[in-house]
Order: sequence, then C-alpha cells, then structure tokens
Amino acid sequence: MTTTTPIHPGAATAPAATGGTAARVRKKLNTRTATVVSIIIAVIWTIPTFGVFVSSFRPENEIKTSGWWTFFTDPQVTLANYQDVLFGRTASSGQLASYFVNSLVITVPSVLFPLAFAALAAYALAWINFRGRDWIYVGIFALQIVPLQMALVPLLSFFSQGVSLGGVQLLPAWDLAGEQRFIQVWFAHTCFALPLGIFLLHNFVSQLPRDLMEAARVDGATHPKIFRTIVLPLITPALATFGIFQFLWVWNDLLVALIFAGGNTTEPLTVRLAELAGTRGNEWQRLTSGAFVSMVVPLVVFLSLQRYFVRGLLSGSVKG
Repeated sequence: MTTTTPIHPGAATAPAATGGTAARVRKKLNTRTATVVSIIIAVIWTIPTFGVFVSSFRPENEIKTSGWWTFFTDPQVTLANYQDVLFGRTASSGQLASYFVNSLVITVPSVLFPLAFAALAAYALAWINFRGRDWIYVGIFALQIVPLQMALVPLLSFFSQGVSLGGVQLLPAWDLAGEQRFIQVWFAHTCFALPLGIFLLHNFVSQLPRDLMEAARVDGATHPKIFRTIVLPLITPALATFGIFQFLWVWNDLLVALIFAGGNTTEPLTVRLAELAGTRGNEWQRLTSGAFVSMVVPLVVFLSLQRYFVRGLLSGSVKG
C-alpha cells in the first residue's frame, strides 16, 4: 500500500517564489534600459572629476578666464601647476611633497594597526569560548553608531592630562611634540576603526568551516597556529575590503588630522589643501593640481585591490 504525505502548499512555493523574485530582479537589472541608466549616472558622476583633471593641466590665466570645456577648442597644456604645488619655493604655493609624505606616514600605520587588532579580536570572538564573549561582541557592534566627534574631547584630555581617578594618576599625560604627534593620530584612527573592523571580520571568520577548525585542533594545532596558517589565508578578501575602507577614510580625513596632527611638521595633505583653499579659493590652478596629487594614491590602492574588495563584500554579506 502506497501512502502519500501531504505537502503544505506554502512550503513548496515559498522557495520557488523567493527564487522567482531574485530572478526577476536580476533580469530587470540586466536589461538594456538598466545598462543605459547606469552609464548615464556614471558619466554624470565622472564629468566634474574630469573637469578638475583637465583644469589641473591648463595655464593659470586660462583657468581663471574660461571654462574647462574650452580646452578642446584651444588646448594649452602645462605642468607648472604640479611643479608649483609640489615643489614651490614659497609656503603659499603649496609645497605638497612633504605633506604627501606625512599622509603616507599617517595612513599606513593607521591601516595596519586596526587590521592586526581587528583580525585577532574577530578570531577570538568567533572561535574561542570565554565568559562574556557575546556581550563583548554586542558592545563592539553598538560602538559603530557612536559618532567619533563624541570621543575627540576625551581623547584630547587623555593625551594632554592622562587618566586620573580620585586624585590618583592612573596613566600619565603623553608628552608628544613634533614628529611624535604621529602617535596620537595612529592611536585615534585605530580606536575609531576597530568597531567596524571587528564586526566585518567577525562575520567573515565565523563562516569558516567548523570541521576544518576541529580537525586542526585534533592534530594538535594551537590557536596562534590556526590563526596564522588557516584563518589568515582564508580571510584575505575581508582584510583587503576593510583595508581599502580604512585607507580611504584615513587618507581623506580632515577632522582627526586637524585636531591630533597640528603643526607644520605632521600635517597631512588634506590639511594643507584646506589651507590652500582659504576663504575665497582664488588659486584654482593650485587647488585642481593639488586635488589630483591627493587622489593618485587612493585610486591606485582601490584599483589594485578591487577584486578582493568585491569578494570580501559578497562573502561577508550572507551569514549561514
């Protein structure tokens, strides 16, 4: 005797409906109309940047007397703008070469420190059992919604006065001057980056196969060895994704640099460009060339790591 098991109609149609919805959305996004709209948006978004790029190679008189689009009817090209902002003899000309080095000195450690700390914390929160682990993760997740402006005054107080409790000095004040101010900027950027970094990497690390981790433990591997030989190679896309986010954020940052990197010897490019703009922004030839000087490194970093960037976003977007 053959029996049939009744199937609830919704159980059979729900996956199909979900797949059908995804297929319809994918089909609409792959239409010719969607492609044309995407191209139009990309062109509109690119035109201002292209205009600044063209203007950066035009002579000063041409920039101040005509629009950048006239370049195509009367092309005049010069490298004097870049020479002026990079190696000008006067302070008003820019002298961005030294500030470019300052930006590199600030950005590279401010990316490497959060990457290292966030990767270690993400592994610990995902694969090491200890009391209060879940609450710590919830607290780190909640810190993402706290504006960094709220931490600027406490950090300044920490650097200038240290930490005291009931008249007892728990941590001394940081006596930093000159190039030592870089330490303040590294510390600030690392603190601000850790909540997002730990959250992003934790979602990625927690999806690693449990069987792989258990097999490594059976073979006698310790947590440091598992992290070094198994976890790090597998989370490379996530590390690249967070690294790009952090690099672009630190390189383009102005607020933290103004507060913690004050002084001509430690100021990054963004601070110097803001000074060049002044109150009226009359030196357009310097601003356009200076903007592209500051734009070169982020473009190179993003274009060279974009494949990891896309893989990291897609891999960390779905959990389970």
